[in-house]
Amino acid sequence: MFTGMSAFPLTPLANDAIDEEAFIGLIQRLAEADVDSITALGSTGSYAYLSSEERSRVARLAVEHANGTPVLAGIGGLRTSQVLRHAEEAQEAGASGLLLAPMTYQPLTDDDVYELFRTVTQNSSLPVVVYDNPGTTHFSFTTELYGRIAELPGIASIKIPGVPTDPEQAQARVEEIRRAVPEHVTIGVSGDPTAAAGLAAGCDTWYSVIGGTLPDPAMRITRDALEGRVSEALAESERLAPLWQLFADFGGSIRVVAALAEHLGLAPRDSLPLPIQGLNEHQRARVATVVNELGLQR
Repeated sequence: MFTGMSAFPLTPLANDAIDEEAFIGLIQRLAEADVDSITALGSTGSYAYLSSEERSRVARLAVEHANGTPVLAGIGGLRTSQVLRHAEEAQEAGASGLLLAPMTYQPLTDDDVYELFRTVTQNSSLPVVVYDNPGTTHFSFTTELYGRIAELPGIASIKIPGVPTDPEQAQARVEEIRRAVPEHVTIGVSGDPTAAAGLAAGCDTWYSVIGGTLPDPAMRITRDALEGRVSEALAESERLAPLWQLFADFGGSIRVVAALAEHLGLAPRDSLPLPIQGLNEHQRARVATVVNELGLQR
């Protein structure tokens, strides 16, 4: 479950409460698309904005409706005790693995982050994905820290930021990480616009934002790249360039993916947790245009 395409669905809200029907629909959609795994409560799933009780409920719903697809659950929190509670509740819900990002208010040191992962792996039997997402956590991992943490028992995968656009630089970066971590630890790429390049450069997994709402094109890119049809994977990613441009123009993926899901009827209007504002009407019209032009209605 730490190779292939892991889909990151939204956790849609309606009137400041989880829209369980919409969330279940997204999970069932992913199971029907035969994704390799589902990561509930990732950054796309707004885990940082949910209470412990809401997270536990979301994890249970994901497992119950995934039809056997492995479910990973995000467990990030500001305090280690909170993280351990989320890990325990994810295991009780039936999750197959954990996704952990080092959340912070005060700046964290490398030793702080290492101790966080050491404590979690000591106290949970579930495999852990190291989540390096500096755009949201404001903590950047070094390659050396990847290596230290990856030696801990229970670490199964590392989710790295997007790779360089130059193919040689991308391959060099992936190979640098590969040399630093044990052979059994997979390397997963995030940053959807460069995911095809990351897979082509040797990453094992795509931890995919768009895969949580539009699994079919994400699966095509992943299968083509991992089965040696690199040119086809890169071509499909290039076809989706207008979608990637929306991410760049509108400050990241979360608002675009929410607007996309809302446009397709997969989530209610204003599905993001306040104070995050969704896209305005002009921006939503651009999303709708891209959906129609690229044939993303499915």
